[in-house]
Amino acid sequence: MQENIKIIVFTAPSGAGKSTIISYLIKEGLPLEFSISATSRLPRGTEKHGVEYYFLSADDFRSKIEAGEFVEYEEVYKDCFYGTLKSELSRIARTGKATIMDIDVKGALNIKKQFGDSALTIFVMPPDVQTLRERLTLRATDSTEKIEERLAKAEYEISFAPQFDITIINADLHEAEQRAAQAIREFLA
Repeated sequence: MQENIKIIVFTAPSGAGKSTIISYLIKEGLPLEFSISATSRLPRGTEKHGVEYYFLSADDFRSKIEAGEFVEYEEVYKDCFYGTLKSELSRIARTGKATIMDIDVKGALNIKKQFGDSALTIFVMPPDVQTLRERLTLRATDSTEKIEERLAKAEYEISFAPQFDITIINADLHEAEQRAAQAIREFLA
């Protein structure tokens, strides 16, 4: 891996708004490039391979784990893997931009452990569980059962927030976006 690498890692329970905040930061023109994660889950809606994710079968994902091709990975649900390919971090480092990532809590903490001060970890917190439930329902991409599974997981994920460099409560999207942008500007300065 490159010595001059800078990584900004966002983590949040599903539906807390991290993808929206990341999109805003990239549109603002900060010197960032989004790291496309690999996953073994199926695409949702209009998601495309190589754009939102690198979609792999669970067997292909396991093969890449065995080959040491991931900087971090996690089996989030049974046979549902997410991870960051080493080749993706190298690709972004060659552009001269900082890598911005959207990964789970364990992956984020693994990145921080590996990259230390070259990584900034940001946890996006929903204002409360009811708001999170409403956001997941309005998104209309998951079944009621899947939403309940995500809400149960949210409590576990939130317990890791104190281990992150920054926690942003996304009660007001504009304020959350501004706080994230300021933290990243300071980190990259």
